[in-house]
Amino acid sequence: MHAPGPGEGVQNAEPAAPEAEPLLEPREGVPPVVVDATGLDAVITAFAAGTGPVAVDAERASGYRYGQRAYLIQLRRAGAGTALIDPIGCPDLSGLDAALADAEMVLHAANQDLPCLAEVGLVPRRLFDTELAGRLLGYPRVGLGSMVENVLGFLLEKGHSAADWSTRPLPDDWLRYAALDVELLVELRDALHGELVAAGKLEWALEEFAAILATPPKPPRTDPWRRTSGIHRVRNRRALATVRELWTARDAIARERDLSPGRVLPDAAIVELALNPPKTPADLQSLPTMRSRGARRHQSAWLRAVARARALADRALPEANLPGDGPPPAHRWADRDPEAAKRLTAARAVVAALADEHTMPSENLLQPDSVRRLAWSPPAESSAAAIAAALRALGAREWQVGLTAQPLAKAFLRLAVKGDA
Repeated sequence: MHAPGPGEGVQNAEPAAPEAEPLLEPREGVPPVVVDATGLDAVITAFAAGTGPVAVDAERASGYRYGQRAYLIQLRRAGAGTALIDPIGCPDLSGLDAALADAEMVLHAANQDLPCLAEVGLVPRRLFDTELAGRLLGYPRVGLGSMVENVLGFLLEKGHSAADWSTRPLPDDWLRYAALDVELLVELRDALHGELVAAGKLEWALEEFAAILATPPKPPRTDPWRRTSGIHRVRNRRALATVRELWTARDAIARERDLSPGRVLPDAAIVELALNPPKTPADLQSLPTMRSRGARRHQSAWLRAVARARALADRALPEANLPGDGPPPAHRWADRDPEAAKRLTAARAVVAALADEHTMPSENLLQPDSVRRLAWSPPAESSAAAIAAALRALGAREWQVGLTAQPLAKAFLRLAVKGDA
């Protein structure tokens, strides 16, 4: 045998994918950051005169600052170019919102940015979420960089995604990164729109986008301190009270200093203080998680929190678990309700098969929580109409109901027949 010569090679070999082109500079360069009313008025005028969808992105300072407020907002529209707006200097974007009232806004992973955009008065009436479109189309990786590379053939730099965007002034390379995040977002939207049409999934996507916009803000969590990482190690109510007191003290300090709570006191330190409650500064300083300067800075506050928990009467201690509003954990179903466990297995199999048939993740076809609730508390009759009504009550969209109600009804009916046999 000899090495393949020109024009020779392995039969049926797939051609190599073209190498993606790095996207290094915005087409019109990096615009100056808008920091005052005069600059904002110019942006409003330009974007009102632009045409087509508006690409929108926001940069936060998660891990650095308290809350999830935006510290930079990027927009791009045909005919207007790119704008970078500092929402600290321009905290009210309601004028821009009014100018864009009829425009479709394009975001990637919209649920992450919509709350902080709403805080400054920017609220889309029409939405195209490129991440969700990618999920519905079955893309295995739906991060913005992956989507731009796989759909448009360009490489985006992602090196500053976790930066402290509250920094002022913002470095030039950060601003370039921010501008590039919206540089091709409308082009990505257009390409995905075409793929959704070709796949017969556009109406599904439009229902999903409308549902995102119609979803009200989440109410405050009950007992948010229970989400402390590592709290599963805390087994008794007195220690849980210590977690609660420490979490509350930390939250107050973090809010006052505008710092991420984890930078004031890590979750690991809260759990360790609950498991090994100190009585003196020396006790506290001997704990491994309390050796950082940040943790020691407020040591008197931690000692007071521990003392408050120690002094609580038994009746004031938190319960080990909050009563849930849904079914119990699935691994307990076989013992508590074997028939429900069988329904859950059948329902999951139906949803997985349908998701595979339509090339999308199961959770986008039907939310896992909805599947669990339906299996645990099914309607009295296993008809398609009854299952459809139950799914709608659980928040399923019409396209999801149309795909899943009949197959789920058949699966539940088969189980019922077997049970009666």
